Amino acid sequence: MLASNTATQPYRARRAFSLIELVIVVVIIGIIGAIAIPRMSRGAAGAADSSLVADLAVLRSAIDLYKAEHGGTLPAFATFEDKMTTYTDDAGTANASKSTTYYLGPYLRELPTLKVGTNKGQSAISATQTGTTAGWVYDAATGEISANLPGTEVDVRGVAYNSY
Repeated sequence: MLASNTATQPYRARRAFSLIELVIVVVIIGIIGAIAIPRMSRGAAGAADSSLVADLAVLRSAIDLYKAEHGGTLPAFATFEDKMTTYTDDAGTANASKSTTYYLGPYLRELPTLKVGTNKGQSAISATQTGTTAGWVYDAATGEISANLPGTEVDVRGVAYNSY
């Protein structure tokens, strides 16, 4: 009696997903994607804004340290980059190498590049807020530095980048 009788064999459960189960999984993945993708894209914009804040903090700290070490004198606009990235003496004269005379600084390795806006990627300094390709605006009279962007360029909160 080797003949097989299908009526007497127990029911075997199928090991596959039904179409309804697959549709439910796809819908759930779609909902998660609809929530996550906008949050991730806002995160990239927020990261650029945070980078601008960090770069401005570094620049402002370097200017403050220069001022403290040079008897309250701010770096001149014409020689700003040299005075920030090389060694200086007590009078503020810049020199590429350190010596007993030129022992102050450097305050920055290099000027950071602007991370947002129409002048993104620029690291040059401008004396006034203009449409030039400079990344930063430096006021040698007050020591203030800001992003060289028009007031119409704002972050995700609506705050102008040049007011950071």
